[in-house]
Amino acid sequence: MEAEYSVELGRDDAALEFPWSGDGKVFYYDLKCSPELLEEVPEASVYPEMRNLLRFVNSPATPIESAKCDVWSSDEITPEEEIFGAKRKCASYVDLLFSDGRRFRFADHEELAKRLVALLGKAPEIPASAQVILRRCYYLIPGERDRSDNGFYITLYLSGFGDDEQQARQRWGIGLNLAENALRQLLARPLT
Repeated sequence: MEAEYSVELGRDDAALEFPWSGDGKVFYYDLKCSPELLEEVPEASVYPEMRNLLRFVNSPATPIESAKCDVWSSDEITPEEEIFGAKRKCASYVDLLFSDGRRFRFADHEELAKRLVALLGKAPEIPASAQVILRRCYYLIPGERDRSDNGFYITLYLSGFGDDEQQARQRWGIGLNLAENALRQLLARPLT
């Protein structure tokens, strides 16, 4: 599996406001505090692989939680993805953040991201890729309007490639399972 890590903290880079408010079509569900809401997440209903990952990262056993996710398929292959020789891809992202004070520490996010990429880089060669991006998060202060604390979060992009949608989805599912297993290994012991 191809895996890479990057930092995007520039002024024009993507950032997250947490907890975010929905637009009437999509909603934030606090799966850490209310795991039964997992059934309300459309991606978890359609994709068992995503449901398993979300169930794990939001479990009481981990120091992390999810903020957003999405899954899609496409025939748009970037020049970097042409190495897989595929016509289709199934892709996803999950925004991950620490549930405790580490959400404000760059070094903790960087360590998790780098170790995750290192483990995924040791995974078997499959037509899949992972991109782990460290980004800025504005954590809203409860009860204080328009005030937030600056922190960080990680976006995990994962893509599987194939000659058709079924093959791409299967490879994406394998890649997502590898990412879940890597997170299980990393979070089983304290990050240093």
